[in-house]
Amino acid sequence: MVIGTLTVELFIFGSRTLKDKRRILKSILDKVKSRFNVSIAEVDGHDMWQRSVLGIACVSNQVAHVQSVLSSVEKFISHQRDAEIISLHTEII
Repeated sequence: MVIGTLTVELFIFGSRTLKDKRRILKSILDKVKSRFNVSIAEVDGHDMWQRSVLGIACVSNQVAHVQSVLSSVEKFISHQRDAEIISLHTEII
């Protein structure tokens, strides 16, 4: 069993309040879950209205598949118009 994790720190452009942030994040989280069949959640930055840290996990029996899925998720998030990736960290276990 291979477990891959991706930690993404985001700067959220369109957010002026925590309510705006939740709306934008919910959209991103729902799209990623449905397109890539991964687990994703906000894991840090709950109190900041323009920053968020997302944790993404993928489980498979092949390292190449996990790397491919996480790379696709990273590319998808980087193309979101309301958010910009500040930092990334990938780990394969």
